[in-house]
Amino acid sequence: MARGLYQHTRETWKRPKDSIPFEVRQKRMATWRREPVNCKIERPTRLDAARRMGYKAKQGVVLIRTRVRRGGLRKGKIHMKRKPSKMGIRKITMAKNTQRIAEERVARHYPNMEVLNSYWVGEDGKHKFFEVILIDPNHPSIINDKQLGWVAEGSSHRGRAYRGKTSAGKRGRGLHNKGKGAEKLRPSLKANLNRGK
Repeated sequence: MARGLYQHTRETWKRPKDSIPFEVRQKRMATWRREPVNCKIERPTRLDAARRMGYKAKQGVVLIRTRVRRGGLRKGKIHMKRKPSKMGIRKITMAKNTQRIAEERVARHYPNMEVLNSYWVGEDGKHKFFEVILIDPNHPSIINDKQLGWVAEGSSHRGRAYRGKTSAGKRGRGLHNKGKGAEKLRPSLKANLNRGK
């Protein structure tokens, strides 16, 4: 069976180290490192992922490439008395993943836009790079759009990135899990904690 462009693109990005030559990746990272942290781009690096996340090439939709530091939570050494195992320096990670942090930082940088979704595009020794899809809820072409018009409907969609309403946010909140073992995740951990009271 013949496969389309998006299927081939998806296959390439499943194993980027095997599919994309090392020189190409190195050159790309070197260029991205020299750019500002939040850099507006004309077209997506991964067209299949962008379309899957709701991207449309139209007015009111903006793509921002951003970078976030890699690795666990950096903590200073405690110089008071502790057992070595209780020092708590290594192997401590953030409660949020770096993709959510990237979305929040972009949302803070562009306060008149709303974060629709984001996707990974690369990483080097120090940074992870994500492309964030932003939507202008006040743009006429967004208000009249059948698929994206819901963003403009009232204040309930304001601050999506901060409230974990994006795809990465839902993954971080455990909402991609269903059924047995996920009973206490909905509507949220905090709401479920107060249910029995």
